[in-house]
Amino acid sequence: MAYTTINKSTDYFNTVTYTGNASGQTITGVGHQPDFIWIKQRGDAGYDHSLHNSVSGLLKQLISNSTSTEITNTDTVTSNNSDGFVLGADTAGPNANSNNQDTKTYVAWNWKANGSGSANTDGSQSATVSVNTTAGFSIVKFVNNQSYTTNTFGHGLGVVPKVIIMRSLDSSYNWDVHHNKVAISKRLVLNASTGEASSTYMNSTSPTNQVFTVKSDEFDTNDNCIAFCFAEKTGYSKFGSYVGNGNADGPFIYTGFKPAFFMVKQINASGEGWFMWDNKRSSAGGANVNNRYLIASSNSADGTLGVDCDFLSNGVKTRYGSSATNASGGTYIYMAFGQSLVGSNNVPCTAR
Repeated sequence: MAYTTINKSTDYFNTVTYTGNASGQTITGVGHQPDFIWIKQRGDAGYDHSLHNSVSGLLKQLISNSTSTEITNTDTVTSNNSDGFVLGADTAGPNANSNNQDTKTYVAWNWKANGSGSANTDGSQSATVSVNTTAGFSIVKFVNNQSYTTNTFGHGLGVVPKVIIMRSLDSSYNWDVHHNKVAISKRLVLNASTGEASSTYMNSTSPTNQVFTVKSDEFDTNDNCIAFCFAEKTGYSKFGSYVGNGNADGPFIYTGFKPAFFMVKQINASGEGWFMWDNKRSSAGGANVNNRYLIASSNSADGTLGVDCDFLSNGVKTRYGSSATNASGGTYIYMAFGQSLVGSNNVPCTAR
């Protein structure tokens, strides 16, 4: 399909931070109307990640660090708008699923798809798909049909997705993660610190430019399921791998743009979770060294224990020799989204 230039990355992805007020508030500054909103309380341990999307309905909540099913929670995201989203009044009081407790600090990562979605019949089973082909992102909601050994579902991207994150909405299951640098006969689990493991959940069948495959026994029969699909876009998103060297002068990971968000996971060993950085939370106000991380597989608070990385004009430089991001000989996969402008020649403007 024809390449579409992303001239301004915040039209499709952006991070915002805010402070809760326990009375309801509108969060602005996102720069677009987000369809996938991922929120985390930053200051205290014990508070879950809170994931919302326009296809399920924004009142629905998933938790990346848990196998729990989708719930309805009116104290979290109630609606979205052209520059952000609206939070509920937090009438339930302090709890691990809250996004608006008084004086508590939060971060929200926001992706734009295309609203509540529409029917897609590209696969053997129909699905509801909200897709933004410019940004290479789609949200796919589908029903697991155990009448067949495998099912295929359209993702709407028109190109092969490099990353697919999926789970059941109705039953207690792990989050399955497909990454293009992990063998299709294996999978990762978003809610765990385990490494790659053998699995046939996609029937050892790689995604195509139209569909992805799911074995029907991966989820319960007639379960509603959700999948977040990501394709690479020059100057905006990159999904790759690197090998650690075990020292403070860590490897440089070329992305071709200055990152705004970076998530990394060691895959050849267990014990380390999914570490997440962004360009809004460092102690230096977003500048290097980027020393504040959260972990998608944990309800821990902002970490500042030396697991640092630099967001450079064309990539990321790891600055710590731990197994979290840089074990000697460790293999890591990553997801990165940019903050660069791209010119009409499709070349990112990386200088800052």
